[in-house]
Amino acid sequence: MGETHSASDPSLTPPKALCRDCGTRSAVGRSRCPKCGSPRLVSHPELDQLSIAHIDCDAFYASVEKRDNPELQDKPVIVGGGQRGVVSTCCYIARIYGVRSAMPMFKAMEACPDAVVIKPNMEKYSKVGREIRERMRALTPLVEPLSIDEAFLDLSGTERLHGATPAETLARLIREIESEIGISASVGLAPNKFLAKVASDLEKPRGFSVIGAAEAKSFLAKQSVSLIWGIGKVFQKKLESDGIRTIGQLQKMDPTDLARRYGSMGLHIAHLSQGDDDRIVKPSRGAKSVSTETTFNTDISDFEVLRPVLRDLSEKVSARLKKADLSGRGITLKLKTADFKTITRARHLADPTQLADKIFRNGVDLLEKEADGRRFRLLGIGVNDLAPGEQADPQDLVDEQAERRGKAERAMDALKDKFGTEAVELGLTHGVRKKRKPKAD
Repeated sequence: MGETHSASDPSLTPPKALCRDCGTRSAVGRSRCPKCGSPRLVSHPELDQLSIAHIDCDAFYASVEKRDNPELQDKPVIVGGGQRGVVSTCCYIARIYGVRSAMPMFKAMEACPDAVVIKPNMEKYSKVGREIRERMRALTPLVEPLSIDEAFLDLSGTERLHGATPAETLARLIREIESEIGISASVGLAPNKFLAKVASDLEKPRGFSVIGAAEAKSFLAKQSVSLIWGIGKVFQKKLESDGIRTIGQLQKMDPTDLARRYGSMGLHIAHLSQGDDDRIVKPSRGAKSVSTETTFNTDISDFEVLRPVLRDLSEKVSARLKKADLSGRGITLKLKTADFKTITRARHLADPTQLADKIFRNGVDLLEKEADGRRFRLLGIGVNDLAPGEQADPQDLVDEQAERRGKAERAMDALKDKFGTEAVELGLTHGVRKKRKPKAD
């Protein structure tokens, strides 16, 4: 997996090592590249046979901020919300102090009081992410994004097109991203998606790790079960209570027994524990959902205080759907309690919508069922199961007033486009819910 790791199959003839800094191929066993002197060599018996990759940018948001402000280069940087928010990401200097993504901001500042905290700029990060994505797609049409800063690539059959092996093409891509965009990234190269994702995490930052088919099972055997996709903290504790802590233990178990114990998840972990993954790299068809959320400065339990916040969030989601010419059938409400427990509630609509009115009305129904006196630190709303905008909001035969409200909303959209977003606001209480008695915090 490391830069000099090799598989155990003696029938595989090791290829020449690859210099990640200049692309030179040289004999395996050298400590430095004979051309540029770099120690960043990667060699592996299957290096030139593998074509499934996972690319993951290193501390992406923080890296973009450091790129744009060189004075931050040697400082711990945290990208996230205010004192009540959480860490979106942090640079590797901050991680030395124990700061981690999704950590509450107050804990992050206790761990690293000298950190520079920067509010996320998603528009900027998205622009950089799109630029990197386009460079990936220039190499292969088989690019499957997982998030703004990571994706799977299948480079099978691209050798003639690029005049290079997939490993060489990937190394060149990473050099270009670093030199021309100013962001570093790590690569995992393997025979399938699961192993590629595992490999990309092995040597961050600026890593290039390989897991071959011949070594996959023996490598996985020593790892914790938490390495397997789908095994979260709750399921990990369940496995541990059953005496299962390593992937090697899973490898020795009968898949039928695992299925009997854990249902479909049992078959899933039996499959991946052997290093097998038959999922193909699927090109992205665009966003799978559109959502937004906010973290409160003070926990809120009052439904009447939460409702206008949900209205505002619904309008933001609606505006993004309209701008992207998208609609969606699924509505998801997200809440986070004062003790950091996340609650999600969902509803599926008969027809896709892009209207703030429908998003809010469905969201507020879900919210009212949860606003039972508990205090919430975060509220969010999202739309999923996306469809083209032209399918949005056909005539509603059940709610006779829906068409009228939809026309009114689109008329107000036109006014906002002409005079600005603050020129007009949608009514909040009309036809939604009767006011309830506020609940004290």
